[in-house]
Formats: sequence, C-alpha cells, structure tokens
Amino acid sequence: MAETDLYAPVKAWLERLGYEVKAEVGGVDVLAVRDGVPLVVELKAQFSLTLLHQACERLAVAEAVYVCVPRRTGRASHKALQANIRLCRRLGLGVLTVRLRDGAVEVHADPGPYAPRKRADKAARLLHDFKRLQGDPNLGGTRGAVMTAYRQDAERVALHLAQGPAKGAEVARATGVPNATRIMADNHYGWFRRVRPGVYELTEVGATVTQARPGMDKAPPRT
Repeated sequence: MAETDLYAPVKAWLERLGYEVKAEVGGVDVLAVRDGVPLVVELKAQFSLTLLHQACERLAVAEAVYVCVPRRTGRASHKALQANIRLCRRLGLGVLTVRLRDGAVEVHADPGPYAPRKRADKAARLLHDFKRLQGDPNLGGTRGAVMTAYRQDAERVALHLAQGPAKGAEVARATGVPNATRIMADNHYGWFRRVRPGVYELTEVGATVTQARPGMDKAPPRT
C-alpha cells in the first residue's frame, strides 16, 4: 500500500473545501492554500514516529497540519488508531484516514490546542492501589507477571486459612484485609472453597500456594 495512493483522495477532498492543492512542495507531501493560508498534510502507509516527527516539523510553517494514513478494519486497528488520534491531538496535529476502496476521507481530529479531560476516578484508583501495595515487590518495566495489592491480600487470606476453615469476618479481622470475604467468594485464583455459608477453607491449589508463595501474578482483577 503506497503513500501515493492516498494523494488523489486527499487532494479531491481539499479542493472541495476550496483549496488549491499541490504535492511535494519544499519537501511537504501535500500543500494546500486557501486565501493565502497554507495547510499541510503528511502521508504515510501507517503511523510511525517518522510521520509524527515530520508533521511536528511542519508546524513551523503552517498552523494547520494533518497526518493521513489508510483506514484499516479490525478491532486491533481501531484501538491503535484511537490511541494515535489522542497522541496527535496532544501534539496539535489533525488526523485523516482514507478508505481506499472508494477514496472516502474521514476527519478524526482537527489541528489545534488540546487539553485532555482529567479522570479523577482513575487517579484515585491509582493512588488507592499504590497505598494498598505493601513494599515495592516489582521491577519497573516488567511485562506480564507482577505482584499486585490484590494478590498480596489474597495471600494473606490464604495464609490465615492454612490454619483451618474460618468465617469471612474472622479472616478480615485477623489479616487486616477488609474485603477478605469477597476475595474468597470471587475465588479469582482458585485457592478458596466455601464449606458452608460464610465459612471458607483452602483448596488443594491454595494449600500449595501458601507453601510456595511465588508472589507473582499476571494482572489484578477489578475490585
């Protein structure tokens, strides 16, 4: 899929908006001018750092700078596109995509200043997880297996149950894990078994964990 395949649809779209359009002027992929004001479009077969570097350089000569890539289908492609759109908006860049089967141009973002909306709920959850995590058991940059606060709590509950079956309230008081009953009921790791209402014991897997205590987990469940 060549970058040149994107040019004709983008040119036609800009001309419908009243621009005069020319390609490869001064190293710019697409230069459009209307009322003496330039607009720049950088074309690439896919998103890359090179594309973003070029587009950011063009901000020195034009206030309106777009990047343009082919429009791809599929969930993974859509997710990647959304992430790249957010990044471009932070950089003040616009984003276009072209559907090659019919040349349709879609505007996903226009150039200009952008301030992302703050997520107080996510910030609060991040701080909550930070406080719950005991010590600093992980290495920064770890991919995949990490120790989580949820895993730590589950291990403390399992260690208490290693002494025998117990009620959820008793486990919570003894371990200092306020959501002990929910951890045992959810049984995310397969460590716990309900023997009667409100009372839990360790499974065979749970008993093994209390002996080995590997202390690693792929990802914490939602709590």
